[in-house]
Amino acid sequence: MKENAIVRYIYAFGRLVYFANGPHKRNASWFCRAFFIEDSTKIFVLLYLLIFIISLFRSQLSPERVRDYLSGKSRWSGYFLAVFLGVVTPFCSCSSIPLFMVFLAAGVPFGVSVAFLVSSPLISEIAAIMLLSMGNYGVYIVSIYIISGTIISVLAGYLADKFHVEKYLALNIPKTTPPVCACSSMKEKAVALIKYAHTFSWNLVKSLYLYILIGLTIGAYMHGYIPQEFFVKYMGADNIWAVPFAAIVGIPIYASQAGIVPLVQVLLMKGVPVGTALVAFMSIATISLPEMMMLKKVFSLKLLMIFIGYLLVAFIATGYLLNLL
Repeated sequence: MKENAIVRYIYAFGRLVYFANGPHKRNASWFCRAFFIEDSTKIFVLLYLLIFIISLFRSQLSPERVRDYLSGKSRWSGYFLAVFLGVVTPFCSCSSIPLFMVFLAAGVPFGVSVAFLVSSPLISEIAAIMLLSMGNYGVYIVSIYIISGTIISVLAGYLADKFHVEKYLALNIPKTTPPVCACSSMKEKAVALIKYAHTFSWNLVKSLYLYILIGLTIGAYMHGYIPQEFFVKYMGADNIWAVPFAAIVGIPIYASQAGIVPLVQVLLMKGVPVGTALVAFMSIATISLPEMMMLKKVFSLKLLMIFIGYLLVAFIATGYLLNLL
């Protein structure tokens, strides 16, 4: 059964490559299939590899060492450290959630983990570099992008701790220590370590794949059938509802930060205000449908609504403020 599914997937991918290089019309249906196949391949491969690598690291890092490291610092230092890790790690929203679960299992405080969960997809060094290329306004846009993203992420971690929202977790994530191998040789230790990382990564991917596929299916439809002009029309400077519209309409769309930047550039060139364009960027990067489907595995419905509500309010307030500057 699995072999047949793999064969069908390879066949579909081969047809995609053929049509991509052949003299065939690329209609909306083609873009839907291309988006789904390309992004599902990228997400599942990268997700497994990233969790595999982080599992190797985690196997050498006990919860006690994590807690001891954080105990010597103030909680605010932990928030900013989590944001820094979120910025320098090349993880999209779908990759950040399994790492968020790993952090909790390693004993990292909930608020610090939430700060990482928000900042990892929200603040991207790749997006910052791409935004710098936007002429005289590049440095200004990047500066407000990083500062606003940092404030939103740190505040999310602080509020999560202050109101103890971890009690609304739907999935009990025990603080565990990877098993210690009583191996005599380096080869046996390496084999045991690789086996542990594979098992942990594979089980985690299996528990999340359905949520990813559902979100990608909807995102692919949005990607293929809703034209870019639609967003430009309803997010102009004359529309007072443009900022909340940009925040809400970005939720069903899934794209990497690098894939969103060209949209932001088009919006700015079409006269869309900076705040509105950045709100669209933040919403797509952080509250994408695949991420919300995956978070439903970890968060209760109440906690998920709190998470989405906070980010929407924070993004909308930031957008209006930036448009006034």
